[in-house]
Amino acid sequence: MRKFLMGVAALLGVAGAASITEAQTLKMMKSLDAPHYDGQRTTWSPTSDIVNMFQDTLVAMDWDGKTPIPYLARSWTVSPDGKLYTFKLRDDVTFCSGKKFTADDVVYSFKRLVSPELKAPLAWRAGNLKDIRATDPYTVEYELKEPFSDLLLNLTMFTTAIHNKESVESLGKDYGVKAIDGTGPWCFESWQPRTEIVLKRHDAYKWGPSMYQNKGPVKFERLSIKIVPEDSSRVAAMMGGQFDVTHQIPLQFIQQVKASPALNVQEAKPNFQLMYYGYKANRPMVSDKRVREAMNIAINRAEIAKGIMLGNADPAYTYIDPKALDFADSTKSIIKEDAERARKLLDEAGWKVGSDGIREKDGVKLAPRVLFTQVAYFPRVSEAIQGYMRKIGVDWKIVGFDSTIAPAEMGKQDYELWTVTFPYMSAGDLLNFYFDSKNIPAPNRMNWNDPLTDELLRKGKASLSDADRAKYYALAQQRVTEEHLWMPVMNVAMYTTSLKKLKGVRPHMLYQNTFYKGLDYSF
Repeated sequence: MRKFLMGVAALLGVAGAASITEAQTLKMMKSLDAPHYDGQRTTWSPTSDIVNMFQDTLVAMDWDGKTPIPYLARSWTVSPDGKLYTFKLRDDVTFCSGKKFTADDVVYSFKRLVSPELKAPLAWRAGNLKDIRATDPYTVEYELKEPFSDLLLNLTMFTTAIHNKESVESLGKDYGVKAIDGTGPWCFESWQPRTEIVLKRHDAYKWGPSMYQNKGPVKFERLSIKIVPEDSSRVAAMMGGQFDVTHQIPLQFIQQVKASPALNVQEAKPNFQLMYYGYKANRPMVSDKRVREAMNIAINRAEIAKGIMLGNADPAYTYIDPKALDFADSTKSIIKEDAERARKLLDEAGWKVGSDGIREKDGVKLAPRVLFTQVAYFPRVSEAIQGYMRKIGVDWKIVGFDSTIAPAEMGKQDYELWTVTFPYMSAGDLLNFYFDSKNIPAPNRMNWNDPLTDELLRKGKASLSDADRAKYYALAQQRVTEEHLWMPVMNVAMYTTSLKKLKGVRPHMLYQNTFYKGLDYSF
């Protein structure tokens, strides 16, 4: 408790000296900030959750985590060959700037997303787009070169949110930094990096998706989102009533927070969220599959989940959660923890134990550089795995970075492994995100350029039946798992913690965006 009180005191300078009027302000807290808030230029979830508050998509994701429902698009039809989607748009939508939303905004947004100039890392979420055209002010024809079985799911994502051309072009490099326009229930007001994002109510908003009782506008004048990186400070702040809601209470404190009479804790279900370490497979130190497999089977995942996460995570031996759509049962037997076999694999690969206990080969120490984001459980898990690695003669050189610069550090390509927690909707979602060679250098940071994997993913995306989609995605899972391109560690639970006086709270699962639109929130 003393630690909690100290954390509250430390936080008073953050929460107490609020930069906006307290009345009618919803106060949120998160641990990570982002480099910017232009959702087309990033894969970063700290950007995505804010983007979903002030920008909208053609379709929304229902609470079940798998059903697309109408949003900016009132309805849609799909041609028999799966290549042509016709979207009928709402005619009562405006941007925060007051500009009326039309089909031209949809056409512009998707052409920007797939443009070679933007180099959007998630452009693949739009499918293999042949053409997009407005046939009238509220009808869009979305034509693909080949079917994309997961298109509607991907159109719920922040990447495919609709942008205002005027805002993009007038702000230039400051778009998503100094300002950004959107049709969402909240409007972007200000951002102090590493400190606070402030959004204000979009008074004209009345087109909320059917999943919410309140279709708009939101019931608060403003939303203040403070960045509080230190774990104990976030726990102390919620226990002390300094904030109304957060989805980033450290998992090791969840049971303690649940016991507070002033707080509600709700788990997001369904929720597929994998913490993994990826190998940059073309780096010499980890280019040998035997080295990657050795590291994969040398750790004790159950000990990590129990000791660090206190049971709020399940050990992960597969890339896809067994409960997720199109999971391949055949991948369950590939990663089998066995430290003795790990040592034999490293011996076979030519890495011999040196006098200091660290393996060497051709005068080079087996000391891979491992990047992690300096927040939450990432440091402790990285340190735990570092300990397991030393037992087999591998010297992990772990390096932590602040969340605002971590993507840029990853972009430098100077490392052998990195770690993130990745939220996804289905096997196809995760596989297409990470393992398609078109996504090199990001998010395919493995630099995995494999024609067989690409072909299996192409066939999975182009499938016109559920059975064919599951078949090809299963084969793709088998392929990348057998190559040991990742070290899956655990499937992580996700919770929303809120003051009991805050009503209408229900956590969503979309890309860690538990708040999503926040339309039903009220005191």
